[in-house]
Amino acid sequence: VQLVESGGGLVQPGGSLRLSCAASGSIVSINVMGWYRQAPGKERELVAAISSGGATNYADSVKGRFTISRDNAKNTVYLQINSLKPEDTAVYYCNARVISGTIFMRKGPYDYWGQGTQVTVSS
Repeated sequence: VQLVESGGGLVQPGGSLRLSCAASGSIVSINVMGWYRQAPGKERELVAAISSGGATNYADSVKGRFTISRDNAKNTVYLQINSLKPEDTAVYYCNARVISGTIFMRKGPYDYWGQGTQVTVSS
């Protein structure tokens, strides 16, 4: 199973970005998908998560500015980031809890991570 992220970049304060993360491989189902971030010198933290049924959870610091969504048919999760602040600068990682294999021989669920995408907020 692989997770491939895209959409990071350099943005001015107040700007917006949309991150995408596509999962591929021998996937039977994906339970929770989420976005984490890690700023220099800090621990990785949960930003937002979404269940297969669409229930969402957000860190207090991003509520009202970030929106997580997913396309189950494409095994893809998105993060719409608005009103960016310099403190949002970090490497953003996609995470997925995946049951892989086949419907006759399932493996997991196991957590998989993307390679990370840099988001820099600066004027």
